[in-house]
Amino acid sequence: MTDIAEPKYTKKDFTSDQEVRWCPGCGDYAILSAVQKYLADAGKDPSQTVFVSGIGCSSRFPYYMNTYGFHTIHGRAPAVATGVKVANPELDVWLVTGDGDALSIGGNHLAHILRRNLDVNIMMFNNEIYGLTKGQYSPTSPVGTRKKSTPMGSIDRPFEPVQFAVGAQATFVARTVDQDVKHMTKVLAAASAHKGTSFIEILQNCVIFNKDFYSANVERKVRPDRTIDLVPGEPMIYGKDSDKGLRFNGFDVERCSADEADVWQASTKSAAPAVILAGMREDPEMPIPLGIFRDVEAPTYEIGVNAQVDDAIATKGPGELKDLVYAGETWTVD
Repeated sequence: MTDIAEPKYTKKDFTSDQEVRWCPGCGDYAILSAVQKYLADAGKDPSQTVFVSGIGCSSRFPYYMNTYGFHTIHGRAPAVATGVKVANPELDVWLVTGDGDALSIGGNHLAHILRRNLDVNIMMFNNEIYGLTKGQYSPTSPVGTRKKSTPMGSIDRPFEPVQFAVGAQATFVARTVDQDVKHMTKVLAAASAHKGTSFIEILQNCVIFNKDFYSANVERKVRPDRTIDLVPGEPMIYGKDSDKGLRFNGFDVERCSADEADVWQASTKSAAPAVILAGMREDPEMPIPLGIFRDVEAPTYEIGVNAQVDDAIATKGPGELKDLVYAGETWTVD
């Protein structure tokens, strides 16, 4: 018998025939290209891949992927993705959302898919603004943001997405940026390899309504000194010459020399270190952490649900829908 070689895919195999409709220069283009190339290079099968989205600029994503896809309603992508994965555990499910879709109307749904630890990958594009509806402030907009809906400046305290995800007991949490495709691909690979819910915040530029909101930290010429890549098992070192470091001092993080830097452990039992590091974005003197904040193991939801179904069938039989409908108290309406 001749062995059949595994099919080899290219980026083109994951690219649909739909015209991509984002504003010229939008960071979504870079994310789309990186995802398509990663899936091909990783040997993923388009026929076994599903992209689910909510509402917003980012949620056009499924149209541009030559995979199965579902463009759902505002904030409800986690509910649909849960149904897809529970009914079809073998599928590779990706959820695409934005800061408004995920953390405003969809905040409750996001919290529950994270705590349940469904084996899906969530990409949350964060441009700290509502782009599709033309520039209102979002749940991640900083205090004082002056936009169409807050001409005097926002007084809302924003969500920190990584802290939100860690607080909801997410087992994998990471942050990357649209301008660094190499880093983004590394994070995508780690998220895909994780068994459980993977949450990736992707800092994404909105060139129309919030242009360059992150330029002071992630532009190529300043990025080495203004960001730090959290790599599990490696020292927390940053800087153009890799001469700067971070270390914990109780419940605080302080800057130090590279040789004094703490080794980053994303798999610690306590989630406190990840929460502390995520909060560094509020300190203009500290670098913005990118990379992997949390990576721990826990039972996955779809395995538990299907184990219960199998047990019920084994003990009570497969059952019929009619029996369910007529179970318990029934009555006839004349």
